[in-house]
Amino acid sequence: MLDTGRTARRLESYVQGAWRAGQGEGKPLANAATGEVHAYIGSDGLDFAGALDWGREVGGKALRGHTIHERALMLKSIGMKLMEMKDEFYAESLATGATARDAWPDIDGGIGTMLTFASKARRELPNARVIPEGAVEGLSRDGSFVGQHILVPMRGVAIHINAFNFPVWGMLEKIAPALIAGMPCLVKPASATAYLSELVVRRILEMGILPDGALQIVCGGVGDLLDHVTGQDIVTFTGSASTGRKLKAHPAIVENSVRFTMEADSLNAAILGPDAVPGTPEFDLFIKEVHREMTAKAGQKCTAIRRVIVPKGQEQAVIEALSDRLGKTPLGLPDDANARMSALASLGDRDGVREKIAEISREAEIVFGDPSRVELVSGDAETGAFLNPVLLHCADPLTATAPHDIEAFGPVATVMAYDGLEEAVTLAMKGKGSLVSSVFTNDPAVAAELVIGVAPFHGRVMLGNRDSAKTSTGHGAPLAPLVHGGPGRAGGGEEMGGMRGVKHFMMRTAVQGTPRLLSAVTGEWVAGAPVAQGTHPFRKSLAELAIGDQLVTERRVISEEDVEHFAHFTGDTFYAHMDSDAAKANPFFDDRVAHGYLIASFAAGLFVQPDPGPVLANYGVDNLRFLTPVYFGDSLQVQLTCKQINPREGTVYGEVRWDCRVTNQNDEVVAEYDVLTMVAKSWPLPQEA
Repeated sequence: MLDTGRTARRLESYVQGAWRAGQGEGKPLANAATGEVHAYIGSDGLDFAGALDWGREVGGKALRGHTIHERALMLKSIGMKLMEMKDEFYAESLATGATARDAWPDIDGGIGTMLTFASKARRELPNARVIPEGAVEGLSRDGSFVGQHILVPMRGVAIHINAFNFPVWGMLEKIAPALIAGMPCLVKPASATAYLSELVVRRILEMGILPDGALQIVCGGVGDLLDHVTGQDIVTFTGSASTGRKLKAHPAIVENSVRFTMEADSLNAAILGPDAVPGTPEFDLFIKEVHREMTAKAGQKCTAIRRVIVPKGQEQAVIEALSDRLGKTPLGLPDDANARMSALASLGDRDGVREKIAEISREAEIVFGDPSRVELVSGDAETGAFLNPVLLHCADPLTATAPHDIEAFGPVATVMAYDGLEEAVTLAMKGKGSLVSSVFTNDPAVAAELVIGVAPFHGRVMLGNRDSAKTSTGHGAPLAPLVHGGPGRAGGGEEMGGMRGVKHFMMRTAVQGTPRLLSAVTGEWVAGAPVAQGTHPFRKSLAELAIGDQLVTERRVISEEDVEHFAHFTGDTFYAHMDSDAAKANPFFDDRVAHGYLIASFAAGLFVQPDPGPVLANYGVDNLRFLTPVYFGDSLQVQLTCKQINPREGTVYGEVRWDCRVTNQNDEVVAEYDVLTMVAKSWPLPQEA
């Protein structure tokens, strides 16, 4: 059982390059399950303006001195070391009231999210300090004036004001994309569980991997921190909608047009499809998922299911099935193996949830659980913030307001019925914007109608059915590759979403100019920029290769024999290649044409240098387009230009993107695409490679 003999520690803040305690003893923070003082917190007297300046001038400059891949590798190293330390974090997490099962998505999930960002950044973003975005836009007829968007790091600090319920994940999923983007972070964890966030930050800083100023943490109140934000800073907030609105309206944020991203709690719904009747796998999955979302972390999740929307006539079956599962969920201390649910984060939270249940019950009936009575298998109901699950039923959800407006941030949900899919969508929308909704059905038509109906009001929709029962991550799990956030009441913000999350911390700027100057800015060759011809570029290692190195090949004439051999050899005997009359009847062709893939194959034969050398492998083709038909007798020529060089950190090779243009005897472009190759950094390769 929980160790009650420990000495409460005084939390510190790490600002301006040092750990600093605020003035005074600090405010006591209670162990959620025992009520004993676990830590003291306070930030009075800290120099918040100085902390922001330190981040901008020291941390920002240092981070921008590294490439995206170098910053991602820092996070990979940090994540791997944190995984080795996670037992310490699990032990500290017990004080938050989280069981080991509850702590897993917070601790393992948070570290895993950081590692996912680090991996995706190295796969999907260039190893550079500037990210070119989108195609080059021609702005003049002769191609001398072009434009393109670029992404560069903001020059301020990313201030992350986090919620109490995920002190690890909530922090790591925000700092990972910001640091990869090149923006220093200042984390302000919610006080109730700040001791866990502070411990993780201590361990990260002890590693010595991040440059000075890249990561700071404030344990306690924010004081006048927001008074000093500028238009280059970014503020992210996770918590209650009311607090978020107050912060968003801060004069400095409004005056300086500071980017503000809010992710607020919401009245998320789970919808049972009309086909998912008792006895079907979908009904059972629905009951299991609602139960899990009500009881995981004692229902204190921003994605937890609050509204259980079921077909009319199914209410009683759902209530009985849920009540049966809830009745078999023992409540106790977080380290008790017999407990399946533990305490809320604080006694104040428990009292607040009871008040919200009372408000909802004015328009709904409690059908399971007694909010005033606590039954435990371990622990003390007076000193610990325990609350058994409570299920309500709203008989008239279309006219009721409380179940759609009031969130009891705990193990509480309300069952309500719909008559027809349109009414189900209407009920879901009455939440005024949510982070997530889930739909349980095995009927594709039901899935399509419900998802399209609720999508405008939700940041994410999870479809549950028998086919994904073993692999689905569930209703309540935000995932690094997918966006997290929602409209309206949910805050209108967006985070994660893979590399979309990184771009949130960068400035998108349109750059216009000549191809030569634009290429210098983006680090990518642009048509019309200077080229260099001479040694075959495939004979050059990365140490020798330069953007704009180009090969213009000899010509090759396409014959009827070429096309027929290719057709029979590959089995592609499509009529446009083999039947003259049928081809002429096609509005796109004048006669039989060469296969598109024959053109790409012959192009490779023209530009490839066959001897062993720095080009180690061809790993793909991007954006292949066939633009002009190729007829018998046409001659093809290839212009191959080094477009982008992307060295890989920690390897003997890098990725090179080549611009490939195939033209005919009339200088018409018949095909264009990007060729992707792995090229050695030096040649010959080092012996150890």
